[in-house]
Amino acid sequence: MNNTVRKSVSEHNHARKIKRTVGEHIFDKFNFIFLGLLALTMLYPFWYELALSLADANKVAISKVYIWPTAMSLESYKNVCSDPNIWNGYLWTIIRTVVGTLIALMLGFHFAYVLSKRYFPNRRFWTGILVFTMFFSGGMVPEYLLIRDLGLMNSVFALILPGAISAYNITIMRNFLMSLPDSLEESARIDGANDIVILYRIIVPLSMPILATVALWTAVGHWNSWFDAMLYIRSSNKQVLAITLRRIVLAGTNASTTSLSGEEMNTNMTSETIKAATIMVATLPILCVYPFIQKYFVKGVLVGSVKG
Repeated sequence: MNNTVRKSVSEHNHARKIKRTVGEHIFDKFNFIFLGLLALTMLYPFWYELALSLADANKVAISKVYIWPTAMSLESYKNVCSDPNIWNGYLWTIIRTVVGTLIALMLGFHFAYVLSKRYFPNRRFWTGILVFTMFFSGGMVPEYLLIRDLGLMNSVFALILPGAISAYNITIMRNFLMSLPDSLEESARIDGANDIVILYRIIVPLSMPILATVALWTAVGHWNSWFDAMLYIRSSNKQVLAITLRRIVLAGTNASTTSLSGEEMNTNMTSETIKAATIMVATLPILCVYPFIQKYFVKGVLVGSVKG
């Protein structure tokens, strides 16, 4: 019986391939080439920085590095890793990313869950208030004055709390929650479950795709953010990694003879290789997160953006 089913499915798929027109084949090939070139334009800059960071400037001209250096050296990475500001920036960036993502998910998900309920009083009004903040804001100066008056200057919470509520992320999560059938909650109530049990035992496990998607967006935003840290963080030992990266990139023209620690630079590295190594050191950790969240990403975005 199983062999018969497999044979029938195979014949059906073969028939579908035969029925495809020449235009469909041409479109598929064109689509493959176009998307391949598009992916290459996105991947090549990252690959170029990796090759540049591994180049031995004493044996190969930096301008000749295109795909992979003919001579390799790890001196640039040794120089970058010897800078204490890099590891200090890592610490505060990880704290900001982890704490900021958890707070944003906790506040945003509960906000979205309330707005997804049709019986919530004045739901349209509160949804309108939320959407209003996507188009209008107080501006940078009022926000700075608020952070200062709250006593959050030079604190990591000055980098976390202002962006803890994201109207866009809440809207996406709200749409996802509205797509869940009401019968789930009704059957749970019949079995004696209260609102807390329903939320954390039923809704949260079913919402993992959208939670993972929003967590990825929020974490990447915190990891790459630098402007707010430049405004609110005064102590150099509390600066995030992006500020350290910015300092190294801006000071690259003056680093051709001096290393990050102020010592004379080795001949097998230049300011360009140091900047490339710094970019790789700052980028690789957040890239390692993608494989674990990728399976949730597409489903979370699609389901969260369909229902209005």
